[in-house]
Amino acid sequence: MDSKEVLKIYMTRFSENLNRIREEKYETMHDVGTNSSFDPSNYNKFEKGKGNPTLETILKLASVMQIDPKDLFDFDFDIKKHKIEM
Repeated sequence: MDSKEVLKIYMTRFSENLNRIREEKYETMHDVGTNSSFDPSNYNKFEKGKGNPTLETILKLASVMQIDPKDLFDFDFDIKKHKIEM
């Protein structure tokens, strides 16, 4: 499978998980911006699966959600099924 296709699937799973976590902590995406340095439109990209967060951003997301960074990746993703062709 093409790496861009796999990344798109992975980012979809990541964004669904981020959305779930955010809904547990904040009512809206705007509330994330109010309680952090995230611009709501920039944060929106991550929750919509359109952004590719850096490690620094992952740490910031975890901090604002008050969770361990690994919790942002607590979702099912079958790497054998979505194997990247090399």
